[in-house]
Amino acid sequence: MNEKEMWNLYINNNSVKNKTYDAWSFGGDPSMANELATLVLNGVKTATASIYQFYELENSPLPPIGGLNIILDSDNNAICITETTKVYTCPFLEVSKEHAFKEGEGDKSLSYWRKVHRDFFSRELKAYGLNFDERMLVVCEEFKVVFK
Repeated sequence: MNEKEMWNLYINNNSVKNKTYDAWSFGGDPSMANELATLVLNGVKTATASIYQFYELENSPLPPIGGLNIILDSDNNAICITETTKVYTCPFLEVSKEHAFKEGEGDKSLSYWRKVHRDFFSRELKAYGLNFDERMLVVCEEFKVVFK
């Protein structure tokens, strides 16, 4: 099902007034987008992180608390809808082991999180001609699945 079909199902079954949504897939290669979407769908992944500098470059606001997101797979199929429950920024080196665990990836350890995110963020930044810095701000977002 596509994002519009999922959204229509959601609003027809929930009292949603004047709400909108963002639709997106997790970064990386297609298999990663699918793997992470499945982790969200199964309740294993309840958090994500992104580079704060990108919000500044794109002049975009941080994700709002209560914001709704349609999580897509690599083929743009709608997998589920999440609601953002917490958003905060901190330096990369200060991301907590609790946040790493909530991201639900690999062995859920902080060391695993740091390795894969250092690699991923480095690739993303390179596309903008920027370099990774462990002191850079990261946007940490927590969410819950509200519709499958």
